[in-house]
Parts: sequence; C-alpha cells; structure tokens
Amino acid sequence: AVWALRAAHHHSMSTLEDVLEGKDYAFPVEEESILQFWKDTDAFKEQLRRSEGRPEYVFYDGPPFATGLPHYGHILAGTIKDVVTRFACSTGHHVTRRFGWDCHGLPVEFEIDKKLGIKGKEDVLRMGIDKYNEECRSIVMRYSKEWEKTVTRTGRWIDFENDYKTLDPNYMESVWWVFKTLWEKDLVYKGFKVMPYSTACNTPLSNFEAGLDYRDVSDPAVMVSFPIIGCDLGASLVAWTTTPWTLPSNLALCVNPAFMYVYVRSPAGAVYVVAEVRITFLPGAAKKVKGGKAGDGASLADGWEIVKKVTGAELKDVRYQPLFPFFAEEMQATAFKVCVDGYVTNDSGTGVVHQAPAYGEDDYRVCIASGVVAKGGVLPDPVDDNGCFCEPVTAPFLGKHVKEADKELIAAIKDMGRLVDNARLVHSYPYCWRSHTPLIYKAVASYFVKVEEIKTQLLANNKKTHWVPAYVQEKRFHNWLENAHDWSISRSRYWGTPIPVWTSEDGEEVRVIGSIAELEEATGTKITDIHRHFIDHLEIPSSRGPGFPPLRRIDEVFDCWFESGSMPYAQQHYPFENKERFEKSIFPANFIAEGLDQTRGWFYTLMVLSTALFDKPAFQNLVCNGLVLASDGKKMSKSLKNYPDPQIILNKYGADALRLYLINSPVVRAEPLRFKEDGVFSVLKDLFLPWYNAYRFLVQNVRRVEEETGVAFNPSAPGQNAVNVLDRWIASATSSLVTFVKAEMEAYRLYTVVPRLVAFIGQLTNVYVRYNRSRLKGKNGDDDTRRALAVLFDVLLVLCKTMAPFTPFFVEKMYQNLRRCLPDQGNAEPSVHFCMFPEAAADALDARVETSVVRMQAVIEIGRQIRERNNKSLKTPLKRMVVVHPDGDFLADLKGELRDYVVEELNVRQLDVCADPKEWATVKAEPNFAALGKRLGKAMAQVGKAVKNMTQEDIVLFQGYAKEDL
Repeated sequence: AVWALRAAHHHSMSTLEDVLEGKDYAFPVEEESILQFWKDTDAFKEQLRRSEGRPEYVFYDGPPFATGLPHYGHILAGTIKDVVTRFACSTGHHVTRRFGWDCHGLPVEFEIDKKLGIKGKEDVLRMGIDKYNEECRSIVMRYSKEWEKTVTRTGRWIDFENDYKTLDPNYMESVWWVFKTLWEKDLVYKGFKVMPYSTACNTPLSNFEAGLDYRDVSDPAVMVSFPIIGCDLGASLVAWTTTPWTLPSNLALCVNPAFMYVYVRSPAGAVYVVAEVRITFLPGAAKKVKGGKAGDGASLADGWEIVKKVTGAELKDVRYQPLFPFFAEEMQATAFKVCVDGYVTNDSGTGVVHQAPAYGEDDYRVCIASGVVAKGGVLPDPVDDNGCFCEPVTAPFLGKHVKEADKELIAAIKDMGRLVDNARLVHSYPYCWRSHTPLIYKAVASYFVKVEEIKTQLLANNKKTHWVPAYVQEKRFHNWLENAHDWSISRSRYWGTPIPVWTSEDGEEVRVIGSIAELEEATGTKITDIHRHFIDHLEIPSSRGPGFPPLRRIDEVFDCWFESGSMPYAQQHYPFENKERFEKSIFPANFIAEGLDQTRGWFYTLMVLSTALFDKPAFQNLVCNGLVLASDGKKMSKSLKNYPDPQIILNKYGADALRLYLINSPVVRAEPLRFKEDGVFSVLKDLFLPWYNAYRFLVQNVRRVEEETGVAFNPSAPGQNAVNVLDRWIASATSSLVTFVKAEMEAYRLYTVVPRLVAFIGQLTNVYVRYNRSRLKGKNGDDDTRRALAVLFDVLLVLCKTMAPFTPFFVEKMYQNLRRCLPDQGNAEPSVHFCMFPEAAADALDARVETSVVRMQAVIEIGRQIRERNNKSLKTPLKRMVVVHPDGDFLADLKGELRDYVVEELNVRQLDVCADPKEWATVKAEPNFAALGKRLGKAMAQVGKAVKNMTQEDIVLFQGYAKEDL
C-alpha cells in the first residue's frame, strides 16, 4: 500500500517533481530519508520475497567480533560484499544474506580479564568457570547495535534478525559433528608440539596468529661454555643463545655434521670448540683491522692458536658437564651429549646450538631423533602456564617470569665461570597480538588436524577457486598451503566450544561425542547448553565394566578459528537440519570476501575443513581486499586517533561517496590504501555533483516542456527514437557501459568499474548535456526536444539500474522521481533495487559514432589550446580550421553531422578536412625512452638513434602495421 500511495499523490500536470539546486542538495540528509523509505517499505525483505524461486547465489559472511566497533576495514569488506550480492540479485538470483558473529575465544576473554583483573588460570578457577563464562557471554554482543547501525547506514542489505552466532547450541553442535567426522577419518591426533605460547593469555597460538605482531626487540645474546668430559685438552664446547631462560632446561648440544669444527686456545689458556668459520666471533679472537668490522673474514688475533680440527660428525655423542643441576640426575642416562643435525647454520652464533626440547621445535625434533627424550616420555619443562619458573628450578629464579629472570641467570652463569660472552642483539621477535607481550616457544599437549596429510588435495582445491586479485591465490595462499603444518585446534581456555572428547584416567579409553543427543544418551542427562560449565561435570560410564572409573571430558576448548572455519556447516546446523538443501544448493559458496590478513586465517581454515570433510573448496570466488591505513601510511589506531571516525565521514559526505571512494582504490586489488578525507570529498565533487546536475537539467526541461505545451512527457512514446548524432552516440556509449560493467562484475573486478563510470559521467555532462543545451531547451522545435529528453531520460534510468549495486542511495532517490514517467508510475518495480540489471541495447551500439565523438572532443580540446597559445579568445570568430586525420570515416562524420558542434564550440566560419598528414605536417619519430629503456637496457642508444632517423615513408609504413605483424 505504501508503494501505491507514494505514486498516487503527485502533482496532476508535471510528471517529475522539482529538484533542488546542486549546492542545496545535501547527500547525507537525502540518504537518511532513503533509509527511512526502505524501512517503511521493508525493501530488503521485499527484494528477497520477489526473488524467491530464482537460483540461489550463495554468500558466506565472515564473522566479526562484536566486542569491538566497526572500522573502515569492515566498511570496505562490507561494501564489497554488498556490491557483489546486490549485483547477483539484479542478474536473476536469490541471495540470502545473513550476518554472522564470532562470539568465542581470546578476544572476549581478554576483555573480561581486563575488566576483572584476572591474571591467570588460578583466578578463573577461584571465580568459577560458570561465572567467568557468563561474564563473557554478557559482553559478546556489546556493540551489536552499533554494528547494525553502521552497517545499515552504509547501505548494506544484510539480515541481522536471522543472523548466526558461534555461541548458539545449534552452531556448536555442528562444530562437534565436524570434529567427530575428522576423528573418524583419522585426520585428528593428540600430540606434543612446541608452539608459540602467550604467557599473558595462558594459551598456545597457531602459527598464523604468531605471525601477526613481530617487533624489533633487544635481547641478551650470551655465549656459554660446556666443558667436555674426559678431554685431555680440557676443552669446552661454546654455544650461543638469545634465550638464556631456556638454559636451566638444557639437555643437549647440536652441531652440523658437515661443518669443520676447531679447538682453539685463547691467550689465557682456555680451549674452546666452535665451527671453523665462526672462530673470529669469540670475544677477542679477531685481529683488529682498521675500518673493518670484527669478525668479517678477519684473521686470528695474536696469542690465539688452533690446536685441533674435526668434522661435526666426529663430535657426535661427546659428553659434557651439565650447566645447571636441576635435571642432572634424572636425565643423566640419555642427556648432556652432542647431537648432529643439518638445521645448524653457520651465519650466526658459534655453530654449536644448545637444545631445550620443551622450548624449540627443532630442539624437540633433534632430541627425539637422538634418544635424549622419548615420545610420550618425560619432557623437562620447569615453566608454568603463566610463563614463570616452577620446580625443580630453585631460588632466586623460582616464581619469576622467564623473560625477567634473564639477568639473574646470566649472573649465575658468570659466577660458575661458564660465561664466555654477554652482549645484546636487536632482532625481530613475535608478540602476542592480544596482550602485546612477548611470546615464548613451549611444548604443549594439543589436538591437531593432519593438514600435512591432505596437502595435495588442498593445493588441488585451491586451483579450483577464482581469486581477485589472482596473485594472492597463486603466490601467497599457494605458498602458505605448500608449507602448512598440522593445525593445533585445542586451547586451554574456558569460553569456547568444548572439545567433545571423554577419556579414562589411564588414557586407555577415549570416546568422541558428535551430537547433543549422543551425549544425553551416554550420560542420561537432559542438555540445553554445551558450554564448559554445563557439561564438564558429566561422566560417561566405562565400557570396560562397572569396576572401571567413568570417563571425564578433557579440559580444552576449540580454537575459535576452528569454529569460524566450520561456519558453512554450523550456520545451517548441518547435518542435523537442512541436509539435502545444503548438499544440493548451498555448498560451496559462490562468493566470499574479506581482507588480505585472512589468507592465513579464515580463507585457510575454510579450505582445510571443506577439503578434509568433502574434498572440495568451501567457496568458488573470493575477493581479497588490502588494508585501509591512516593518511600517513601507519595502521589506523584508536589510541593514536589518526583517522576520522566513520560516523563523521558518513554524516559529512554520505555513504555512497565513501563506498565509491573505497571501491575505486588500490585496496580492491589487495594493496594498501591511505585513507584521506579529501578523497571522499573529491568523489562527491567530481562524480556525484555532475551526475546530479545532468539529472536536474532533465527534470527542469521536462517540467518546462510540459508547462509550455500542456502535454505530459512520455519517454516511451513511439516516434522518439534517436536520430541526432549525439543522441545516437550517448545511447551507444550507455550500451557499451552496461556491457562493460556486467562483464567486469561477472569476473569480480570491482576496481575497473568506477574509473569507467567516472569517464562516462564526464562524457554525459561535459559533452552530451553541454553541446545539447540549446536542443534540450527547445532550439529545434518540440519534436527534437522531446527526442533529446527521451534519450537523456533513458540514459539516466539505465545508469540508475547499472549503478544500483554501487551507490544504492543516490540512484534510489533519482529513480523515485524518474519512475513517475514510466507506465503505471513504475509501480511494478517500486524500488530501483527490485529492477533487473539492464540489458545492453544491441541495436544502439555504434562503434563508429563512439570513436568519432571521442575524436571530435580531442579536436575541440586542441582547438582551444591553439587559441590560448595565440591569445585569441573564443569570442573572436576565426575564418578557417583544418582537421588532419588519416581516417576517412571520421572526416566524413566531422564534415557531416558533427560539423555544427565543432564550429559552434570553436567559433570558426569554415571547417575543412584533410586525410594526408604530409600536406600539413612533418612527421618525425621519437623513441619512448621510459617504456623502451627497461626492455632494451644498453641497446637503447642504438635503437633510439635508428628511430630518430626514420623517414616520413618509414613512419607511414610503420603506422599501417597491425601489432601482430610487427
């Protein structure tokens, strides 16, 4: 009813409502009224209702956390998603768009830890996991209303009512199903893994999280001696490390079997064993060279001598005296010996590496291989969850955070007489992206997905997808998959989907639960929620009989990336509901879009899980955007306040301008964009105002013609087809534009569309409207005016429909007025967003006229320049102008239909044409140094000379060649 009412109450005579002058048209204010209009008419739901039954175009929304506010990165990704899904809807699809929320994991827990001053595990257990988790639940949707407001204000149509949340029991149950399916396919195992570990958050991080925040830091770099047992030279091996805190857990040393090692005696009589090429890095061992740096290929200083040389292989199994006593007795049988492995390099340190298997991936691997520790055996690890030393380490280190104990450890090593050198080193070190504290590497028991086992399928499935830009897929993502490790999916945390594994105390019996019903049956308990505090106490009786203790759930929860990677299944509650629909029509997705940082995040986890479950990619097309930076090229930061608040920009310039600014930038090709407010203003000034003025010009003249003749303007009346050359030209250019936009959008190349549009609007206002002002105002009589207005009306209407996915507000505003001229006032399609994407009018296409008009513009431009150069103002008529061009068709058009425009614009009496440049000009060839230099290098001089020496005939001949012939 609202639609019909709007159409009924228009003024009886004039078809179009009058419009404001450009300077008075406030874009943001008008956008607010359109938002209200969409709300009153429930336009988004209506669009979905109207498109029911069409083929489904499947879009997955990557879920953000609602614990933070939306920023430009979100607005950008949201705009890309909106443009693509609106386009899909207008090209004959039904597009369900559901908003998603990431609700679990560290981001939420981190906020609660800050709020309640929680420092570690003990604090959480003291408070109770139930209270802690409910605190987390209470803030999960903290900013959801702000999100909804911003997303809606930017013109994005997405369903917030029917959203999905990763904390819904249905969602979590599907995550259980995913895990159990992987378990049954033998793609999950439990193991130890040395992983990046955040001592502030008490949890391991995955490799991709560890890579998010590297910083240059100054760390201690120490050389420590390890006296060899039973050596007649009394020699010590010397190892170098930047993590002194790992030395109390030293169990072995490692050398490279292929390197040469030397026993070198210092002037003080100490004998050290180091790699031969590293000898001059021992303090004092390098001869001082004037101007040279110590160590760089320097020779041995006076008083130092080499007493013996061996290969690394010969040092294998040499025993040494432990540095600290903490594990000396317990590990005596297998530890404190030299191992050999090719990972030891000779570009830093001493060529001898100290091994603490609990704190280094290579250390762990080498020590297992050499029998220093056994898989599943005891692993000396005197560091607790908070990163503090625990027993058997003793005072003064006990209870200290490992990074804070470095100083005292170095002092203790010095007191023992084992410190060879103590320096500092600035190097790149990973920090926790949540708590901004240094990570440590630590062996953690974890559940893993066997990514390495399915690597071949992952690489094959990546090739089945289409990415824009392609290089992210072919290089960055391919390399990431190529080097992918097994993925650790368990976290020792509280607020997340619990891992559904129940085990006996002796580890003999393991039961994996795949659904709520299965757990209810196994425990005889009715279950409504499956967060930890609802199920941790539940026990499953042992299948070995009543004499055996029951099974209890393990402590861990899933990494929240496992949950978001399960999103295609979990948002549908698959396979418990929607099974057939999911398999037939909503998997894989047609399209997803997120930022470049998701290459190692969501894009990766989606691909791993869909490959493991179904051996196909989870998506077919992906648009990957770059990062939006502050105007100075730094990261946008709330604390630095180095960017304008999005709300201010939206209220100042409107959403359409912001959308186009973002989409017409390098960021849509995955490159960074420095956000500049004046860039948004330029879009308004250079694109929207000229476009608005062309529309206003149409409205004014339609109203004038109707006023003067008393006859309503009907753009679809017969006998108004384009005869005039510029009418035919703009109709053809419009068809070309529609064809171009459709082809580019179908290839997901959003970044090519806006430049083409800007050019088109320039042509519409600077050529069509400008050169036709007098015709549109009635110079050649009513019939010609109506033809011209019908053409302009048609162009603007097609432009509204073509641009609807990009600038949804402005086109709606124009369409609501323009549709008054349509049969039945356009009530069949009461919003521009219900219209189908326009078909290019094939009969209007006229390549010759498009080329000729572009060339005519060039002629007028050059004519103006010649006048300026000779100080002849346009008011002074000139006698004659000659246009020289080799194309006969163009010259014919110029003498014919285009003549009046050129003569009028340039104020000349006579226009002549000539097809032979030689009559009027000397043609000479100049080499393009910029383009050729790169390719030719030294040959440039020779080629340049030859080009300059080309004769007129050579040049004419050269111009006649097609590219292929050359």
